[in-house]
Amino acid sequence: MNKEKLTYFLIRSAIYPSSWLPYSWIHAIGRTLGLFSYYFMREYRKRALSNLSLANDLSLSPKTLIKTAKQSFQNLAINCLEYPKLAREKKFSRVIQCENPQAADDLYQKGQGIIFFCGHQSNWEVLFLDGTSRMQGIAIGKPIKNKQLYKWILSIREKNGGTIITPRNAVKEGLRALRKGVFMGIVGDQGMPDSGYSFPFFGRRAWTSTAPALLAYKTQSPIIFAATKRVRGGYRIHYSDPIWPDITQSIETEVVRIMDHLLTLLQESIKHAPGEWLWQHNRWKQQLPQVLYKRFRQDCICIILPEEKASFEELLSHLPTLKQIYPLGFLFLLVPGRYSSANLIEADEVIYYNTIKETLLKDYRFKLIFNFTNYPFIEKHYEKLSVFERLDLKKLKTLAAPHLPKEMENNLSEIFKRALCRPGSLWK
Repeated sequence: MNKEKLTYFLIRSAIYPSSWLPYSWIHAIGRTLGLFSYYFMREYRKRALSNLSLANDLSLSPKTLIKTAKQSFQNLAINCLEYPKLAREKKFSRVIQCENPQAADDLYQKGQGIIFFCGHQSNWEVLFLDGTSRMQGIAIGKPIKNKQLYKWILSIREKNGGTIITPRNAVKEGLRALRKGVFMGIVGDQGMPDSGYSFPFFGRRAWTSTAPALLAYKTQSPIIFAATKRVRGGYRIHYSDPIWPDITQSIETEVVRIMDHLLTLLQESIKHAPGEWLWQHNRWKQQLPQVLYKRFRQDCICIILPEEKASFEELLSHLPTLKQIYPLGFLFLLVPGRYSSANLIEADEVIYYNTIKETLLKDYRFKLIFNFTNYPFIEKHYEKLSVFERLDLKKLKTLAAPHLPKEMENNLSEIFKRALCRPGSLWK
């Protein structure tokens, strides 16, 4: 038995008993397992805490932030336990209820294609299961690496006759389905920095695919935002009013208007139950893979500058290189107060410190730290919060050494590029 099949067998065996339990029991067990997951799944915990901190508009206190992160892990655990239950379910109407299906059903009866837009709220699987119990539909689904496991998940999603298509075929299949009067489901809250469109999601720039709006405009189909919430023993779905494209306007104008509307609805819906959203994924992804090595491709970066004048001035002249490497990253500078008049690079926030101990902030936003001081406690402190990578000058020189010509070994800008960036990107 290969590793993939073994993993599939172990997962199926572990969650199989939940297929015989009532949903209220599954939810209770899931909340317990979710708490364990929060403490043991270190990387996902860090990402969730960082993302919640980056969501400015939520204005969470430290205590509420941690509570919400735990709830998100509980939500995810419940979802995993529910797959066997959904596989055995024969009457989804007992579990899933749409509060206002009439407008969507009327459009479908008229042969009108509909785009349903949603996010990773509560159990997002129930939206497609509910929709395909009343209408013919397709939805976009990204395959997971374990083919055996994905085949099983696919069988659950397509249980009511719906079809899951891959992102690669989304536009072609979406156009065809909508023109035939079939609905299309899109989970549209993934981070896509190559899309060219961004929205201030919870007050923080987030890149998002414009596929829903483009498809709506090209097929003159309405989009309906679908919100999901978990209730005791099941789920409730609520549809927005249909959002129609205005074809008298340019496609560029309409795409922005529609996407802004959809993401505003999603944002407001998440605010009602933030613990039921998937905070573990890279919603605020800012970097493309072509430039940075994966381990350094983080969205929120903190640069801590030293107190020594000579070191500070040398680094100051090379900070524009870090800005070049992270042109869209959320940059935070920790700067000694004595240099408050220094000409710094553009950053999301500049935080001044008077003593070196003041660099030890209780701040979960940062995922990558550049520590240019000699203070040894900085890296250990932030490693306990949300930081994935901690870099100092010594580590950067070590990383750059295999690619660094001898005549450039003291050039900080070249050290930064060769340590962090792929060959052929910002250096050759």
